[in-house]
Amino acid sequence: MTIKKPRLLTGDTPTGRLHLGHWVGSIENRVALQDAYDCYFIIANVHAFTTRADRPDDIRQSVLDIAADYLAAGIDPRRSTMFIQSEIPAIADLTFFFSMLLPYPRVMRNPTIKDEIRDKKLGDNYPFGFLLYAVGQTADILAFRPEIVPVGEDQVPHIEMTREVARKFDQLYCGVDPHTEDKDYVKHGGLFPIVEVKLGRARRLVGTGGPDANGNLLKMSKSLNNAILLSDDSDTIARKVMAMYTDPNRLKATDPGTIENNPLWIYHETFNPDQGWVQEAEERYRQGKIGDVECKKRLIDVLV
Repeated sequence: MTIKKPRLLTGDTPTGRLHLGHWVGSIENRVALQDAYDCYFIIANVHAFTTRADRPDDIRQSVLDIAADYLAAGIDPRRSTMFIQSEIPAIADLTFFFSMLLPYPRVMRNPTIKDEIRDKKLGDNYPFGFLLYAVGQTADILAFRPEIVPVGEDQVPHIEMTREVARKFDQLYCGVDPHTEDKDYVKHGGLFPIVEVKLGRARRLVGTGGPDANGNLLKMSKSLNNAILLSDDSDTIARKVMAMYTDPNRLKATDPGTIENNPLWIYHETFNPDQGWVQEAEERYRQGKIGDVECKKRLIDVLV
């Protein structure tokens, strides 16, 4: 007898190759969960048009690049389903209907929307579709009625909005009592489950560059040119790591260094399996007993 596995859905917008932030935020979980879940991985090509409507050829190439990255990272098409968003008409239909369940101010309160407008310096120069993609993400997910969605921390607000839409739909059209526990919505007649989030081990990986005007490190992003790609070769990784932002007040190896807000050490803590070395090296760094170059070379070896 075949045991029915719980369903999982997640994916990526094709804006270029995948990077280390994608790996620790979600891809790593996807690869590990393929046997335990019925996995669906969406390449959300329609969403890519929100900022690149004038570059359809680039979007098409990015779809192929992401599919290749999935395969290289360990997504197995014999165990999991990869699909392209535009090939599923039901997603577009649901996006329209779900937009009736979400007030405009609610969409604008989504902190991920605000962060992207700020980080990408969009100002007021973005299409309405840029806001609609937040609604579209709820349709991407609920069209497949999954139980869990592995994402990075920056996507949690989108998942919360998805949960709100599912509750509202089930209450309005399926007669589910608003006092029903989230886990019981389908059991009580709801069409859409109230999905659960599964976060990666590193919730928000910073990029290789320096902080913004407020002193905050920006998350890794191809558009910000601060990303190390999963497909980068060893020479490219070495070049990016050697140019990585560290402690700007540390002019020579004997100067005491700061670990906090320092991508070099965030990456060592995230990726270096030898955490004993990391702890010892961090203390030496604070005391001015180890140089940035030595620590960067060690990181290059780890990432390669």
